[in-house]
Amino acid sequence: MTREPEETVASKITRILAERIVSGALAPGEKLRQDHIAAEFGASHVPVREAFRRLEAQGLAVSEPRRGVRVAAFDPAEMREVAEMRSALEALALRHAVPHLTPAMLAEAERAADAADRCRDIRSWEAANRRFHRLLLAPCGMPRLLRTIDDLHAASARFLVGGSAAAWEPRVDVEHRAILAALRRGDADAACATLARHVKRIGPLPRRARVEQGGYPLFG
Repeated sequence: MTREPEETVASKITRILAERIVSGALAPGEKLRQDHIAAEFGASHVPVREAFRRLEAQGLAVSEPRRGVRVAAFDPAEMREVAEMRSALEALALRHAVPHLTPAMLAEAERAADAADRCRDIRSWEAANRRFHRLLLAPCGMPRLLRTIDDLHAASARFLVGGSAAAWEPRVDVEHRAILAALRRGDADAACATLARHVKRIGPLPRRARVEQGGYPLFG
């Protein structure tokens, strides 16, 4: 039997652990045990360590001296940082993507926005919302920037899905429409400014942090 490449194994482990963290199946502060995870996936420690590094890059896990790797806690300061970074980097990506966006690409992004508006739970909404953003930003042709944005989206998803599922309500996102309208009329400045505001707008803090901080992280 052909051995599965370890990079592919690392990607699989990263994806599954990220899903568990985002859903809350792995709780904040819970230890990620390298031996147990390697045994579960029938893998060596090499892809598990790589998966841990990727989860840290996504803000989903933290490595602590003498304590190993744990699921990252909900940190209001980090939530604000993620929002600020997404605001700046997604606007940058969109500005570079604008010259390459075609009517067909905008139509596909509109279908993703329609799908998000029809969602009735936060996990399906988050996936559709992420697709909308990715469709608009992918033509920027800056793979390192897009990887960073993907990591920030993973952190946003964790804050939203892990802490806000009970409070989330279906909504029609008028800012998605405003971004598309600006792009269709060739107004890159308005599209980028709307996107920069938009990524800060959606999602209440987890209950405990909301009580402590008296505020909301804003993710779109």
